[in-house]
Amino acid sequence: MASESGESNMDREMILADFQACTGIDNIAEAITLLELNNWDLVAAINGVIPQENGILQSNFSSEASQAGMFGPPSQSEAADAAAGGAVPTPSSSSLSSSPPSSSTSAFCPVNSASPASSSSSSSSRQIVERQPRMLNFRVEYRQRTVDLVLEEGSTVGEIKTILETELAVPVSKMQLKGWKSGDVSDTTVMRSLHLPKNNSLYVLTPEIAPTAGTSTSKNSGLQESLNQNFLLVISHREAQRDYSLNFPGSKTIQEVKRNVSDLTNIPVRHQQWDGWPASASDDSMTLAVSGITFPCHHLSVCRRSSAANSQEPTEECADVHMVSDSDADDFEDASEFGVDDSEMFGLGSSTCRKAPMMPENSENEADALLHFTAEFSSRYGETHPMFFIGTLEAASQEAFYGKARDRKLLAIYLHNDDSVLSNVFCSQMMCADSIVAYLSQNFITWAWDVTKEANKARLLTMCTRHFGSVVTQTIRTYKTDQFPLLLIVMGKRTSNEVLNVIQGNTTVDELMMRLMGAMEIFTAQQLEDIKDEDEREIRETVKREQDEAYRVSLEADRKKREAQEREEAEQNRLERKRKEQEDEKEAIRLSLEHSLPVEPDEDSAEQISKLRIRTPSGEFLERRFLSSCKLQVLFDFVASKGFPFEEFKLLTTFPRKNITQLDPGADLLEAKLFPQETLFLEAKE
Repeated sequence: MASESGESNMDREMILADFQACTGIDNIAEAITLLELNNWDLVAAINGVIPQENGILQSNFSSEASQAGMFGPPSQSEAADAAAGGAVPTPSSSSLSSSPPSSSTSAFCPVNSASPASSSSSSSSRQIVERQPRMLNFRVEYRQRTVDLVLEEGSTVGEIKTILETELAVPVSKMQLKGWKSGDVSDTTVMRSLHLPKNNSLYVLTPEIAPTAGTSTSKNSGLQESLNQNFLLVISHREAQRDYSLNFPGSKTIQEVKRNVSDLTNIPVRHQQWDGWPASASDDSMTLAVSGITFPCHHLSVCRRSSAANSQEPTEECADVHMVSDSDADDFEDASEFGVDDSEMFGLGSSTCRKAPMMPENSENEADALLHFTAEFSSRYGETHPMFFIGTLEAASQEAFYGKARDRKLLAIYLHNDDSVLSNVFCSQMMCADSIVAYLSQNFITWAWDVTKEANKARLLTMCTRHFGSVVTQTIRTYKTDQFPLLLIVMGKRTSNEVLNVIQGNTTVDELMMRLMGAMEIFTAQQLEDIKDEDEREIRETVKREQDEAYRVSLEADRKKREAQEREEAEQNRLERKRKEQEDEKEAIRLSLEHSLPVEPDEDSAEQISKLRIRTPSGEFLERRFLSSCKLQVLFDFVASKGFPFEEFKLLTTFPRKNITQLDPGADLLEAKLFPQETLFLEAKE
């Protein structure tokens, strides 16, 4: 499995190298992005980058290749024609070889459409170009020494150490090579797999070797620590009266800091006048770690150096631009990487000849980059311009597409390129026209990006791929520099976002307005459908909410009714229990009284007997014999034992009417004149 993975990585590295050789795309991140969009299909990726009418990988060419196999090596005459800039004829099936071509020695590349040879050849002409190995520059620092190396991209890290062993007299086994952007690497790592830029800065650490005389171990360890630290440079631009707070690692050189400040302040490096650098920072090639600046924060100030030579005859100085031969082209392309800016290379020292970039390169924060873009746009073309959305492309899409249907708008993506001759006219006459500004502000969310720098363009393609898909990315990639600026009109849909129109820089105000209005008509029709669907959905949701609310109210009423019934039943049960308890208590008292009564005397008893007849409220009569000497309390207990307690009923005589219960219970029946017989009746107390 490990060997298969290694072979797969090597195949992708070779595909990447062939793709860069054929398309001329030096930016590795952009090249990898385009290859990943085509699943690492080299032919599809090249056809996606190069327009079919100018490309060399046509469908008939692919079909022939698929039928006959792979192309064999070119003949001597064909190689000579290719070297001379001519077109190689289409190989017939007889000229095809079954052996695959070596991707490490040659690649199919497009014929330059600007050359006479390519213009006279047919669209199916092909040119085989020998892919030269890519060379990498390394600046290696060791203590007080600096070594410059140039190696092929196919070299390994161990080969660098072998060369440094000769230069620095440090054994490879005791050498640690630091500064790789991907972290620590092994000696067998091929530099092509690290995707390094053309120029690189490294430093050597030798922790097992004692420092030389005049230095100490603590100093060496302190240097290593400083290289890994971040320094905050607070740089005051005196002319603009503005402060910049910039973070730099200790491995950055003073020259690199000055180049970054040049991009911010529009002051070329050779015209910068600094205050605040320590006396030890005498060489711009020194790293910040050894320059002697204060950690963690150091204050500096910069302004444009006043010079009579710089102020005299700016027109002549600007006009003094020398033509560059093809042999020097590579040197000029890499000049900025070695600390020489464009104005110094071409003699353009005056600020009137070089415009500040619309957007800083490799800005980490998209909002800050767009603030810079808006400020520079206003500086160049005035304050009357579309209101650019400050934020990420994702945030702009959310603002335009994902609100309520009535509030949605079209998204206008403005892509600026300072290298196009149309940019100045398009911005000043079209983008700043009052009618265009008003129409864009009312109906569009306008988001802008500067694609002048390759790094910014690659970042835009990545964002477009993530939010709009590969089709939009391929569309932007096919436009050439002289076709910029572009205005992309994007409409949000339920499933995916759609690019309605791509407006190029070679247009007029009327045509631009007509195309904007046409896009607005399409969007309005779609918006009306969305509004209708949204209203119907809201009506359905409102009905559902009302039904849910009615159901909830019904459930609540049922719950309250059930709770009331439960409370009523509980109260009835409580009263029933209480009543039963009272009845049980009365019955117990009655039984107790009944058992406590004296025995009823016989009629023929020798003692005096009183015969009493008591009428109850229901009309029944209670009869019993009592001794005349019995107390009234015995009579009361007898009545109570029959269910008529003394507390609830009163005992009355018939004539004269008299309440017996009010007499003294201790008196006997004879004293109460209830002898020898008497009829009484019971009456409930009020």
